[in-house]
Amino acid sequence: MTSEEKKHLEDAACDIRILTIDAIGNLGVGHIGGAMSIVEVLTVLYMKHLRHDPKQPRWDGRDRLVLSKGHAGPALYSTLAYRGFFPKDMLYTLNRGGTNLPSHCDRNRTPGIDMTTGSLGQGLSAASGIALALRMNKNNAKVFAIIGDGESNEGQVWEAAMFAAQQKLDSLIAFTDYNKMQIDGMTHEINDLGDIEGKWKSFGWHVLRVNGHDVEAIDNAITEAKQHTGKPTMIILDTIKGKGASFCEGSLGSHNMTFDAAKAAEAIAKLKEAR
Repeated sequence: MTSEEKKHLEDAACDIRILTIDAIGNLGVGHIGGAMSIVEVLTVLYMKHLRHDPKQPRWDGRDRLVLSKGHAGPALYSTLAYRGFFPKDMLYTLNRGGTNLPSHCDRNRTPGIDMTTGSLGQGLSAASGIALALRMNKNNAKVFAIIGDGESNEGQVWEAAMFAAQQKLDSLIAFTDYNKMQIDGMTHEINDLGDIEGKWKSFGWHVLRVNGHDVEAIDNAITEAKQHTGKPTMIILDTIKGKGASFCEGSLGSHNMTFDAAKAAEAIAKLKEAR
């Protein structure tokens, strides 16, 4: 990756982070923590790796993204708006009456959403099913899925892990947003994931681990995953909950919190100053 390309991706991530903070701040409440921790992976996917066409959101040749931790939907909405799936002003309708941008993703409402968020734990199963169906249809599209570390307490995640490995779904590339916090506390205190890399390897997956806020490292990991055959890939992203939102970065209380437009503006100003 050239220095110019890296700067381009970092600038795009900053813009998407600003859009997300602004949208939630305008509403006054939202899942800021888990949205901020996945901005870089969404940026690298939509700016470089994920085949898509904003003018044809249901284009059959597109790659698919399943955001299983759907409470981070505002970050995905900002990414889609940034890429031109819908006007950026639409972000100000986030989670309001009659909106097409509900708190959790809904494929029937939002252009560019490939799978509606269900209960936590269901997304990886959906992504596995999509990957299998695409293979049966001789469609070479990739399927990307983003799950949470708290979500990984759910048994269905591991059922999907077994299924995807058994079926050798190498078109499936998943990410664990390993920000080490969940709604009730620190992940290791609630239900410790232990050796998370070893777990995924033992389930038959190709496993990579990178800094989830380093666009170059994420890019390299996705490139390797796309070239790997015979197994699905899990990329562990070491992230910081609330990353880039100065009022809540690294805060356990950022899972779902209230903050006003003034606090959002302050955080946005700091991001602009630091870029």
